[in-house]
Amino acid sequence: MLTEEVMLELLRKRGAFLEGHFKLASGLHSDKYVEKFRLLEDPETTTTLVRELAQRVNSYHPDVVVGPVTGGVILSYEMARQLGTLAFFTEKTADGGMELRRGFDVEGKRVLLIEDIVTTGGSILKAAEAVQSAGGEVVAFALLVDRSSGRFQPTEPVEALLTLEVQTWEPDNLPDHLKDVPVTEPGSKHAR
Repeated sequence: MLTEEVMLELLRKRGAFLEGHFKLASGLHSDKYVEKFRLLEDPETTTTLVRELAQRVNSYHPDVVVGPVTGGVILSYEMARQLGTLAFFTEKTADGGMELRRGFDVEGKRVLLIEDIVTTGGSILKAAEAVQSAGGEVVAFALLVDRSSGRFQPTEPVEALLTLEVQTWEPDNLPDHLKDVPVTEPGSKHAR
């Protein structure tokens, strides 16, 4: 079994657990950041992590695994491969929501939602809404890392390989140890 200590060490080994001064997509600042693609870029690591999650979620008996956008697509495919189900993904809508396209049919199906890292849970909750509005039943959420500090609390069960308490601050209320550290803006919104 993959313990939280082993998971954190794996994040460090892969260069995914970063410390410094980060401006998050929410606009908040933090001194810690998890770069999920340092995990997902390595198929062997992804397979190992999803195998551990698959053992934890198999008892929910999903018919379909759904992941939101890029990271969730990779994880949904690998989870579905390991569970022997179909793999679907949601895509962003013009108004900022999520929807199932491409003929993905979840009506009457038991759906496991999977995500790499949850901070607010916005993407995966929008994916859950898309599944429910298409007639699917969300049976559980599977996460590599929950860094929501307790903000992500859906009514369905949540299985996370690692729960990180990551403190955040408003830009005008930074702690002294961050005030003189240059800020970086990680994440896909800023990557080229």
